Amino acid sequence: MSVFKCFTVLITVVLTVYSVKPREAYSDHAPEKRPNILFVIADDQSYPHAGAYGYQAARTPHFDRIASEGVLFTNAFSASPGCSPSRAAILTGLNCWQIKEAGTHASSFPTEFQVFPDLLEKAGYKVGYTGKGWSPGDFKASGRSRNPAGDAFLDQKQQSPKGISDVDYAGNFKTFYDEKEKDKPFFFWLGTHEPHRTYQKGIGAANGFDSNKVKVPPFLPDVPEVRSDILDYLYEIQWFDTQLGKVLKQLEQSGELDNTLIVVTADNGMSFPRAKANVYEYGIHVPLAIRWGNQIRKGFKTNDLVSLIDVYATFLEVGKAALPAYPIESKSLLPLLKSGKSNREAIFSSRERHSSSRYNNLGYPQRSIRTAQYLFIKNYKPDRWPAGDPQKIDANGKLEAPNTAFHDIDESADNIVIREWRDPKIAPYFHLATDKRPAEEFYDIVNDPGCLQNLIGDKQYLQQIGKLRSKLTDYQRTTKDPRETGNGDYLDSFPRLNGEIRNFPAPK
Repeated sequence: MSVFKCFTVLITVVLTVYSVKPREAYSDHAPEKRPNILFVIADDQSYPHAGAYGYQAARTPHFDRIASEGVLFTNAFSASPGCSPSRAAILTGLNCWQIKEAGTHASSFPTEFQVFPDLLEKAGYKVGYTGKGWSPGDFKASGRSRNPAGDAFLDQKQQSPKGISDVDYAGNFKTFYDEKEKDKPFFFWLGTHEPHRTYQKGIGAANGFDSNKVKVPPFLPDVPEVRSDILDYLYEIQWFDTQLGKVLKQLEQSGELDNTLIVVTADNGMSFPRAKANVYEYGIHVPLAIRWGNQIRKGFKTNDLVSLIDVYATFLEVGKAALPAYPIESKSLLPLLKSGKSNREAIFSSRERHSSSRYNNLGYPQRSIRTAQYLFIKNYKPDRWPAGDPQKIDANGKLEAPNTAFHDIDESADNIVIREWRDPKIAPYFHLATDKRPAEEFYDIVNDPGCLQNLIGDKQYLQQIGKLRSKLTDYQRTTKDPRETGNGDYLDSFPRLNGEIRNFPAPK
């Protein structure tokens, strides 16, 4: 008998005597416990308005905790600067121009696109949401039986200040959790309605927020009324953060905190002129922090570019759920979370219709590509007003005063930039927010985060502009963007199913 055969017989005897199975032969071991997933999303919060980013006027201790015990992202971007299309892109892992009606504001959500809560549910997860899931829009018009974010948990209410939702987000999470079968993993979408307008005027200052610590974005006038408005916005961010803290406490008490992948972010930027509903920096650049016990790095800050659509592939990978049969644009964040391996060189964002703001309910189609330093934008309809038509027709069929509409700016009538447009101190900011824009824009974000200096005609940047223009166009063609394939107006045809339909005069 050879030496090798003797060694094999010896090992077999030892394993038999001690009843030890080779590792791969185990069939009765406990299956690996899959993690829970908690997705916490604010409504209209720009980067860098959180304490973890060094913004001294903000009060966000629970977001800051997630950042210190996980990974903090400084370059996270939404797929759209508007809530409904941004959330649809997150849910599908696709760009807004790829998801038909779901890629515009307040329309429907075709069933041909598989949302990750459904796929996680098929993989054995209990799924649910509270507050704002996919919204606004009519998912039933597409044949869906529930919100794409999952089963609704909305019954629990709480007392809240004027302008803030009375949904008890943490109470609804507890109801959801208590219904869950023991040892069954969960996915829960906690979507607050804050800090979306309207705000209770002066609530920030009344609660001790310090206007001297506010950094007014350069596209807004630095006047007391704007500083106070930003304090009201920061108060609502604190409200959002408090809801997050309540749920974290519940997870700790249940012993599930470290077995829960927690993602905290926002759908798009702050609802101020030239921010939300614009693919400028303050419209698409959002906060993002992720915590997952010992499974990812702790206390790490990354400047790598990520898109919010990347949570789609991340959640399905973590939950061991099947990907859809068709290609997606989402890229898992796990390599970045675990080892720092970046997965993107550029981010793509877009918008079509935001609100009912123009004649015949038309939108303002934009596409953009954002790298670590530059932002390149295509405006497909430069003849349209970017903030909405300047005036509208009232209920009696009469034309209202000029420069009083601009309904792509939330609560435009109450906004100082619109209301005081004749004031010489305000006028420059009014024009920044509302004037028509060229077909292309290019900004050096590192030196101009407010996107004030359009460098599209600067010969110094010809190489960078050409490179980004080509890269954006190539990507649009690869992903069959109708704005590049010759059928762009098709994206203006989707019906608006929620909200007011306003009347505007026909363009001259």
